[in-house]
Amino acid sequence: MPANKYALLRYRIIDRCINNSRNPFPSKEDLRTSCEEALYGSDGEHISVSTIEKDIWAMRNESELGYYAPISYHRDHRGYFYEEDGYSINEVQLNDDDLDAIRFAANTLIQFRDLPIFKQFDEAIGKIADRLSVAPDLNTTGVDRYMQFESTPSAKGSQHLAPLLSAAKNHNPINLRYRKFSSENDKNYLVHPYLLKEYRNRWYLLAWDPEKKFIRTFGCDRITNISIDENSTFTTTSSFDSDSYFKHAVGITVIDDTNPVEVVFECDSILSRYLESKPLHPSQKITVIGSKTRVTLHVLITYELVQWILGFASDIKIISPPSLREKLVNRLEQAQNLYLNI
Repeated sequence: MPANKYALLRYRIIDRCINNSRNPFPSKEDLRTSCEEALYGSDGEHISVSTIEKDIWAMRNESELGYYAPISYHRDHRGYFYEEDGYSINEVQLNDDDLDAIRFAANTLIQFRDLPIFKQFDEAIGKIADRLSVAPDLNTTGVDRYMQFESTPSAKGSQHLAPLLSAAKNHNPINLRYRKFSSENDKNYLVHPYLLKEYRNRWYLLAWDPEKKFIRTFGCDRITNISIDENSTFTTTSSFDSDSYFKHAVGITVIDDTNPVEVVFECDSILSRYLESKPLHPSQKITVIGSKTRVTLHVLITYELVQWILGFASDIKIISPPSLREKLVNRLEQAQNLYLNI
């Protein structure tokens, strides 16, 4: 069973006592008293000797802790010691780059601990948080002076993630009530949940529509109700593979029965360097022709692709396909009219 927070604190107190050179070879009673005083003071709480015995066993043998502490009993001194000189459960044989990576990953994970789908991992995430704040080798004091993490709020609809994940894993059909941004009314859908996918801090459900025979994409923030049919199961269509499905997509949108096209545009050197450091799509190719930089993509023309291009409208010139160029011209004319009519 995973150790609780108080057990983890006792392990650290025991470790500190065993490593105390001013009082070597502490007895079980010494360890018990030290833990009791550190955790409860004079509040009347008590820790039994049997608890200390279990703690020592866990520190020696519990694989989930990963300590495998070399604790031995010295008969002559009637106390405990480490067979390995200099050993401590706080010793982590990692270099500075490893520690920085752990701090970064842990802080990222802790941001999501309040999402419903991660509630079941709250204790594990709590351990990471405790480790960051308690363990000397992972001390993060002052880190926020030099690194500030973006706050990630819980997205609307995150309460649906756990039941949707359960339905997808168990192949249970679901009835969804869903309201599009363009509508004032809910619509009902009977679908087979296939995949939950995150895009730009929003969660989406990809589900097979057995009536229409194609995959639909639902924004979880627009789902108003879920009803899972636990008495029925479905079989995932053999043609669905998430990697293949999104192979030509920029963003979350995939247009069924539409073939990818070659998108070519010219941009300035600053944007090209940005795209070199963070490619828009795996198919991206950048070539320099004279004083111009040309970018080629083999993709679907999706809503997300159009929005990205519009974000750099003054820096990009679409070469092909003509249909994309015309779409962008129309959008830019609409934007211009908004300001001309003020």
